[in-house]
Formats: sequence, structure tokens, C-alpha cells
Amino acid sequence: MVLRALLFVHGVLALGTAFSVSEIAQWGLQFAIASGVAMPALMWWLLTACLARRWLARRSVALQWTLATLWGGACSAAAWWLWSWMQWSNPRAVDGLHAAAGAATGAAMAAAFFQWLRQRARLEQPAATRARLAELQSRIRPHFLFNTLNTAIALVRVDPSRAEAVLEDLAELFRVALSDTGSQAAATLRDEVELARRYLAIEQIRFGDRLQVRWEIDPAGDAARLPPLLLQPLVENAVKHGVEPAAAGGLLRVRTRLRRGQVEILVANSVPQQASVPGHGIALRNVHERLRLMHDVAAHFQAGRDGDVYRVQITVPL
Repeated sequence: MVLRALLFVHGVLALGTAFSVSEIAQWGLQFAIASGVAMPALMWWLLTACLARRWLARRSVALQWTLATLWGGACSAAAWWLWSWMQWSNPRAVDGLHAAAGAATGAAMAAAFFQWLRQRARLEQPAATRARLAELQSRIRPHFLFNTLNTAIALVRVDPSRAEAVLEDLAELFRVALSDTGSQAAATLRDEVELARRYLAIEQIRFGDRLQVRWEIDPAGDAARLPPLLLQPLVENAVKHGVEPAAAGGLLRVRTRLRRGQVEILVANSVPQQASVPGHGIALRNVHERLRLMHDVAAHFQAGRDGDVYRVQITVPL
């Protein structure tokens, strides 16, 4: 929200100052001055809106709009007064006309941005429902349950301890998969990696040496927030399309790392030479949609083939 607010305000300021000058140098100076006044006002307005969001949520839309507009004007007037005082060290030197114009502009921007936030909230409600349905479709597939139970049955007589470990991993997977993730707003990357490890431990018994897994986990990114049950469908896709169709098996790589305040997640698998049955892309669309709903423009998602490797790359803020 902050990034969009900054882009919105700067866009309005750029257009407004462009019509008031005739030379590019004058425009740059006027834009810099306007930005210097607008940024403190915007930060005050956003901070207050965040702190009072629960109180405002219990009020009528008309009152919310009125308070947002009036506070936007007050923040702009205060910022203009502060900027003028810093320039001339004399509060009385503030031009009343310019202060009033700044307050009116701030109020108009606040009203427009508040209306955009309400419209965005209305649009996200059906989007959240679609994401929820996609999540249900991409959960652990029934055939995986049957395969795992058959594996456990086969191990009961020859290796009871491994059979018990398989069933424990399976129970944890289905506990998360069948829980109401709507009541859990977010999971940590550490939790998601642990769940993926349990899943791949089960698949390792099924595929044996055909499944090669390389983990490259950076603990510095463990606290990153993700939608629950996000990583497991990605590694399941990698096994289904990269390892299972290949007679010789394949390599699956999971990497996390922290770079410049962003956590990068990579799930890559080798692509078999023989063509596999193409998927519907439900899991990938689900991951992309839920990332967008949680992190908006702060998250980045990219998936595609790179030579003999299929890569899914995700970037989220820490």
C-alpha cells in the first residue's frame, strides 16, 4: 500500500507541476519542492490510518471518508507550514494562499486514495474466494495418499520403524493440508521448508535413488511470511513432472537465501528427455495468486523452463 501511495502522490505532483512551468529546470525545482512538502504529509497520513484502522473499521463509510479527507488536508497544511518555517525560520512568513492550496490538494489526494482502497478491498473479496478454491484443488492429491499407504504397508514387515516414520510424516502433511488455513494468515518459510522435507522424505522411499534432492537453505530467511501450504505443491509438481516420468529419475533443488532485505526461494527440477503429461498449472497459479494477495507488489513470482531445468523463483520481503 505504501509503494502505491508514493507512486500515486508523485504522479499527481509531476503532472500538477508540469502545467505550472515552461522550462524543464523549473519543473524539476517545483517538483522537488512539492515532493518535500508532500512526503511528510503522506507519511503522517499513512501512519495514522494504520494505527486507527481497527477503530475506523467500526465506523460508517461516510465518516471514514470524511476523516480521511480532513486529515489529509491537515497533514498537508502542517507539512507546508513546517517546510516554510525551515526555509524562512519565521512561521508568520507562511503564505496563507499557498498553505490553503496545499491543504486542499492534500484533502483531494486523501479522498481519491481512500476511494481506491475501498474499491481494491471490494475487488479482492472475490479474488480471495477464487484463490481459496484454487488452493483446495492444489492440495495433496488422493493418489499420493494411496501410494504412501501402500509404501507403509510394504515396510511394516521388513522395516517397521521406517513404516512408522512414513506414517508420521504423512499425518503431519495431512494435518496441515486439511486444516482451515483461512484462520492462519501466514506461515514462516521455516515451517514451509520443514513440511516440504517431510513430503520429500516419503517420496524418497518410493523413488529411491531416482529422486536426488539438494537443499540449500539460508537460515537468515526463515522468518519470511508465506501463505500456508505454499512450498509443498511446488516440490510435488517438481517430483511429478521432473522425476516420475524419467526412467533414470531426476534432480530436485530447493534453495532459499536472503539478499538485500528480500528472501529468494528457488524450486528447480531437471526436465526429462521424454515428454511428460502436461499439467494444468493449477498449483502454479495458486501460488502466484496467494502471493499477490499477501504481499501485493512486494512479491515476485516467475516460473519457466531454462534449458534442461524447470525453475520456480519467488521473492518476498523479510
